[in-house]
Amino acid sequence: MEAAEARILELRTKIDRANRQYYVLDHPEITDAEYDALFRELVELETQYPELVTPDSPTQRVGGPPSDAFAKVTHRTPMLSLANAFEREDVREFDKRVHRGLGDVKVEYVTELKIDGLAMSLLYEDGRYKIGATRGDGYVGEDVTPNVKTIPSVPLSVTIPSEFPRAFEVRGEVYMPKRSFQRLNAELAAEGKPLFANPRNAAAGAVRQLDPRITARRRLDTFMYALDPAGGARSQEQILGRLAEMGFHVNENRRKHDDIEGVIAFLDEWQEKRHGLDYEIDGIVIKVNDLGQQAELGFVSRSPRWALAFKFPPEQAETVVEEIKVYVGRTGTITPVAWLTPVQIGGVTISRATLHNEDEVARKDVRPRDHVIIQRAGDVIPEVVRVLTEKRATTSRPWRMPKKCPECGTDLVREPGESATRCINPICPAQVLEHLRHFVAALDIEGFGYATLQQLIDRTLVKDPADLYHLVKEQFLSLDGFADKSAQNLLDRIEASKPTTLVRFLVALGINHVGWTMAGLLADHFGTIERLQAATVDDLRVIGGVGPTVAEEVSEYVQRPESRTLIQRLLAAGITIKPPERVEGPLSGKTFVLTGTLSSLTRGAAEERIKALGGVIGSGVSKKTDYLVVGADPGSKLEKAHRLKVPVLDEAAFLELIGRPSDNAR
Repeated sequence: MEAAEARILELRTKIDRANRQYYVLDHPEITDAEYDALFRELVELETQYPELVTPDSPTQRVGGPPSDAFAKVTHRTPMLSLANAFEREDVREFDKRVHRGLGDVKVEYVTELKIDGLAMSLLYEDGRYKIGATRGDGYVGEDVTPNVKTIPSVPLSVTIPSEFPRAFEVRGEVYMPKRSFQRLNAELAAEGKPLFANPRNAAAGAVRQLDPRITARRRLDTFMYALDPAGGARSQEQILGRLAEMGFHVNENRRKHDDIEGVIAFLDEWQEKRHGLDYEIDGIVIKVNDLGQQAELGFVSRSPRWALAFKFPPEQAETVVEEIKVYVGRTGTITPVAWLTPVQIGGVTISRATLHNEDEVARKDVRPRDHVIIQRAGDVIPEVVRVLTEKRATTSRPWRMPKKCPECGTDLVREPGESATRCINPICPAQVLEHLRHFVAALDIEGFGYATLQQLIDRTLVKDPADLYHLVKEQFLSLDGFADKSAQNLLDRIEASKPTTLVRFLVALGINHVGWTMAGLLADHFGTIERLQAATVDDLRVIGGVGPTVAEEVSEYVQRPESRTLIQRLLAAGITIKPPERVEGPLSGKTFVLTGTLSSLTRGAAEERIKALGGVIGSGVSKKTDYLVVGADPGSKLEKAHRLKVPVLDEAAFLELIGRPSDNAR
């Protein structure tokens, strides 16, 4: 008994720590599989010794405590988690328990994909979105209303039947699509910032941002699955249908089953098919379909008796780190990569895994010849989960970041406070190659593959993007893989890229932190490359959406002599930047910012109308904003507009300004 009690206390401590890391800090230190193993062991011990169960045991709780950074929201009904199953036989046992609880009646099940995201509660009053809250500890969550409001698939207002209650709640998962996850990590890598390990962590971090604008840029999505009260629905199947009719995003990959073997077939099917989805799933949720039967079965302390979460086994594998190599990116960032003994995970052969940066290698203490456990983080990026130190050779030594660039031999630099180590040689061959690849992609010049660009660099035919515009057919014909027609086609594509827009040109230059969105803000504000080159840091910082870091980076780039030379050479080579299309109209020269929801037209339609009349759309309120257009449920922009004395237009005044009468006009 004493040994069991000591182990139970140890398990509770570990699980409580893991819960805090997962739910509050969004930085888990152990894998889901390790957490599940700890939790199962605790459940088994507490089942064996029920007298040792205490109210504060993790088995009696639902999640982690809410963060102090957000206001608290008490849930109308507890947001319970589901009991887990890991084997098919566990699912059959669940079916037996359901039938024992209901007696000799027909039972249907509904299966839904278990989205690996962040559980969310949405409260609506009179059909309008009112509160968004995280699960928290299941009873009290975090108020993330402004952040959830930025998610496009969350309706801000819904049409409800007259018999529907004034207040109702919708529950589901907020998740980050794989494509958004890849884009986000690419942006973080370019900025030398730590990467997210998987889409779930990225979604949680996005929802819990203190600045909703950051949440909006993370491109989140939702799948909703619960409605309270059910509004006349008699089954889970009907609830999902009603949610879809109301405009909520509901996962279509669901199925109704007459028996448990159909459920198991669904599990088998999606364990194989899940990699084809653009979002992460970590299992299947099984629910008794009939709501009356659900009520009859009821709940245990932390989960309903009528539902079960079947969790797929973790897709991990053991392999060996053959060596750690470093690679030089477009901006000079040095990335260590583990070269692995090839191993299969989820039908994909994995032979490399990113180690992100020097700090990450040190934190995990990854060394050459180590035995490691790897997994496909987010089913996309292979990562080293942990090192099997018990298999490490006694002669092993910690890995050290090289002192010099592996490509050009320049001394590497790491600035204080940054995680990135960089090569600062602007003519480093690796940086030149990556810069060229970025340039041709941004200007949409098809046909420049890796091998072609590498040959051009190796033969000293190209050292920067401007050289591409001086190539002739004979030079292409001297390269491997080119004939007369393919050489001419590529020359034609180079020529076709010369007329371009300022947005595309700025992206192609490869300025740190300047992607398509930021380039659009700069182009809208300055209009020409010459005006941008003359801009100071202060000029840049007044632009809504341009922060101090971006302002410093852009200013430094355009003032750098080699950057000015490159821009001049590109223009001299024939690149012409088409002037932005200026629409003359009654709103010419006026900058508008919109906040809240307009009842008579969509945000997109309002912006298009402003542009059609010559106005400009701003992303944030500043002293240079001419008007703030305010709809229902405005955000913090309204307060800032009042502070800066920016004129505010309500919907009726805005409609009058753009020449469209409001619905109340007679």
